[in-house]
Amino acid sequence: MKKLILMSALACSFMSAQAQDYKASLEKVFSVFDTTHSQDQRIELSNKLSLIAKKWGDEWVTHYYAAFSKAILSYNEKDNAKKDAFLDDADKELQESVTLLKKNNDETHVLTAMIANARMSVDPMNRWQKYGKLFSENLESAKELNPDNPRMYYLQGTSKFFTPKAYGGGKKAAMPYFEKAENLFAKEKGGDIAKPYWGKGMNAYFLAQCKTEDKE
Repeated sequence: MKKLILMSALACSFMSAQAQDYKASLEKVFSVFDTTHSQDQRIELSNKLSLIAKKWGDEWVTHYYAAFSKAILSYNEKDNAKKDAFLDDADKELQESVTLLKKNNDETHVLTAMIANARMSVDPMNRWQKYGKLFSENLESAKELNPDNPRMYYLQGTSKFFTPKAYGGGKKAAMPYFEKAENLFAKEKGGDIAKPYWGKGMNAYFLAQCKTEDKE
């Protein structure tokens, strides 16, 4: 019995050490990715996140961050074919997350919406019906699971921000979403990379933009 207890304790200790290893690696790489503005550096860091996802392939969140990084890369890429290629990779990594979780959670729904929005931005005229619907449906699903997730309001805000005023968008229409997100970001503890907390800085940037007057 003592031997069994000792073996169980050692197994738990080993699993805990492994978890700390992946969290430390993920936190180190993602924190730099999240703060740099260089596309070249982001590509390099995104590749590192993909390697982390391969090394710790049984952790849903490693695939989640790899997927997130590919989505961000697509937004900053000018070539449409490359945009879609990044998003193909994002879809694959996100599907790995969902498979490991055996379901969608609010964060995977939010990231699905983000990827859909990125797909739509490649060719808005021809893609808005398909991906606009996917964007809205996933944010609604995220809200049902966790109405206090600030990232879904941030995404709604950015969608409104980049929609022409004639179609119900613009700074004034976007501001309430960014304000809502700001309040929820303030309540979010953060600090645990396994519980996604990205978006606060980007939300603050867009909120500041909404408070400036448009130049005619």
